[in-house]
Amino acid sequence: MENLNTKIEEIIILGIETSCDETSVAVVKNGKYLLSNIIASQMEFHQKYGGVVPEIASRKHMEFIMITCKEALNKAGLKINDIDAITVVSGPGLKGSLLVGLSFAKAIAFALAKPLIGVNHIEGHIYANFLNQHNIKAPFISLIVSGGHTSLILVNRVGEYEVIGRTRDDAAGEVFDKIAKYLGYHYPGGPIIEKLAETGKSDAIDFPRPLLNSKDFDFSFSGLKTSVIYFIMKERDNGNQVHINDVCASFQKAIIDILKYKTFAAARYYNISTILLGGGVAANEKLRREFIENKPNENYKICYPPKELCTDNAAMVASAGYFKMKQGITDSYNLEVFTK
Repeated sequence: MENLNTKIEEIIILGIETSCDETSVAVVKNGKYLLSNIIASQMEFHQKYGGVVPEIASRKHMEFIMITCKEALNKAGLKINDIDAITVVSGPGLKGSLLVGLSFAKAIAFALAKPLIGVNHIEGHIYANFLNQHNIKAPFISLIVSGGHTSLILVNRVGEYEVIGRTRDDAAGEVFDKIAKYLGYHYPGGPIIEKLAETGKSDAIDFPRPLLNSKDFDFSFSGLKTSVIYFIMKERDNGNQVHINDVCASFQKAIIDILKYKTFAAARYYNISTILLGGGVAANEKLRREFIENKPNENYKICYPPKELCTDNAAMVASAGYFKMKQGITDSYNLEVFTK
């Protein structure tokens, strides 16, 4: 069994994340010690549109990235010449946003003659766990659940990943956002649904759990989203009062049941006892509690990052890049972005 946290020389990584609508730069030592993690949020610029507008996102990245980088270095108490390598998300994500981050990373790496490491955005979410859990050992299974992705990934060792399950339609976080929007709430919808669900009854409405009994580890949430919307429409058409808190609690419970069932099924199939959660939806307190309190047995080790490292951030990018670099994995200055 491989230990990913063996003692090695001190290496300082500058991480850059611009895959969507968060401009983030971080400084991380040895892949697990966070020196700084600065995030410039664009939420206020996108809320009135009900979601991220790609053109606005890329323009804001250009406006924020230099300032964010300077702040990250200042907070870490370092100069740019103290950096040993630059890691950057090269995809998936919005092309314009990715290009801003990659171009900036290339410029720094070339000017300093330092290694450049491209990191898959989903890969970054896996290694967010290493910033607060210093004894994680491979192999493990990672559930990445966010507004853009819902995937189960088998990790045998650094740089070796196998996607064993993914959503066939909407991502879980995307469905949270769409239901919140239908109810008249602003983007992002996940935290709003979670808040409303706190005072609702999770067993009030028996919403479907799509693909729960399929013979694979894939997910499907589009049908669940439609069921929630149709339920609300039908109740209102019949003149019945809709208890929104109960709807949110029951909907959230269905999502969590699906995620939990599939993840533990995969863990049993591959005989793996370590499970890492990541992505924006992993900040959901109910989801965390369900995985910890209702795991099949005590042999399972459940890890999740601090909430601030669940959403898009550069610290996870720096951590992932560090472990790739220790395996001798770097990229040329001709590295390109990919959107899917």
